[in-house]
Amino acid sequence: MHRLFAELEPSLTVSEQNLADRVRYILRSNIFDVAELERLRREAVPSSDENATAEDAAPQIAEQPANVNAAVNTPVVVDSNDDGTVAQELELEHMRSTLEEAIVETRSTPLENRPRLPRIALSKRNRAVVRALNPMLVTYLEASRDLCETDSILFGAALAVCRIICAKLSTAGRATGQSSAIPAWRIRIEERIAKARVLIGRLICFRLGNNRPRIVRTVRMAFAGTNVSLSQPDIMQKLTERIDDLKQRIAA
Repeated sequence: MHRLFAELEPSLTVSEQNLADRVRYILRSNIFDVAELERLRREAVPSSDENATAEDAAPQIAEQPANVNAAVNTPVVVDSNDDGTVAQELELEHMRSTLEEAIVETRSTPLENRPRLPRIALSKRNRAVVRALNPMLVTYLEASRDLCETDSILFGAALAVCRIICAKLSTAGRATGQSSAIPAWRIRIEERIAKARVLIGRLICFRLGNNRPRIVRTVRMAFAGTNVSLSQPDIMQKLTERIDDLKQRIAA
C-alpha cells in the first residue's frame, strides 16, 4: 500500500505507519460506505496500461483489507510489570478508541474543568502503553491548526493513558476544588491557632487541678526550653502568663 501511494503521489512524503493510521481512521469512522471504498480502490489503479496494471495490482488490492484488519486487531504484548507477576495484552483498537474519546472530550471541556492527572509510575507496562499510543498521535498532530488544539490533543493522550492503565483521576476541576480555593498561608495560620487553643485548654485544666498524665505531659511541653518547673511555688502565675501569651498570639 505504501509503495502504491508513493507511485500515485510522489510529491508527498508519508511514512508507512502514518498511512496505516489514516486507513484505519477512515475505515473506523465510516466516512465511505463499502461501495465507495471499492470504487476508490479501483480508481487507485493507474489508467495507463489499465488491464496489465489491474492484474498486477489486484493481489495487492485484495490483500489490503486483510492487512488493515490484521494491523487493527494485532495485540501489543506487554512485558510483565516490575514485580514480574503480571502479563497482559492491550488491544490496539481499544487503545485507539480510548484515545479518540479522550481527545474529543478534552476539546469540548474548558481548561478549568479538566481533571487533574496523577503521577504515573515508570513501570514496563506503562511505558508500553505510551509507546503504543505515540504513533497514533501522528494523524491528530498533523491536522492540528494552532497551539490550543495541540494542547488539547496532548492532554487527551495523557488522559487516555491514565484510563488505559486505570489510574485514579480526580473528578473535581482545577479551579473548583476546596483546597485550591483557600490560600496555603491561611491554612497554616488556622492550624497554628487550633493548636494554640488546644494548648490553652489543657493549661487551664492543669490550673484547675487536673493532674492526668496527658495534661501534665502537655504542660511540660508548653514550658520546654525554659527554667519553669511544675513543682515551683509560682507555677500558677507562670501558667497564667503562658495562657495570656498564647491568647495574644491567637489575636495577632
